[in-house]
Amino acid sequence: MADTEAGDVAELRSVLPRIMQLGNLMNRSGLGERAMKAIGADLDRPGLSIILSLHMTGKALRVGEIADRMQVAGPHVTRHLHVLERRRLVRGLADPDDRRARLVELTPDGAGIADRYVTTLLGWFGEALSGWSPEDRRTFYDLLLRFTDDFAAFLSATGEDG
Repeated sequence: MADTEAGDVAELRSVLPRIMQLGNLMNRSGLGERAMKAIGADLDRPGLSIILSLHMTGKALRVGEIADRMQVAGPHVTRHLHVLERRRLVRGLADPDDRRARLVELTPDGAGIADRYVTTLLGWFGEALSGWSPEDRRTFYDLLLRFTDDFAAFLSATGEDG
């Protein structure tokens, strides 16, 4: 192994515990549930994931597109969409490009939940980074986006993305 490769492995080994710690913090802290409680919303994780998928794209999506974004099977999404529709958080629309397909969009109530949830999380993240310089924050954002994109591409290319 070349010295550069050995150095890279050593550096990656040194940050691996922090990557794992971040994953644990995000999963085990109940951050999502805490944000839901803070905004007074009562949704399960799949329901919230559907609402956030629609919110982040800013447009109506087919059930299959939502399932792809959530990395789950379509029937899983369909079950949760029925609950969200009954609660008037999403609504189905005819797909103008394919009469057989159905689109799903957020209602104003669903969009409101998504907006409040995202605003709450961003507020917490902003507070955690409040002691960072603007340059450090910008570097962090840029590198996190790059790492996430590159890692997702790697997993996709190797067939390891679920």
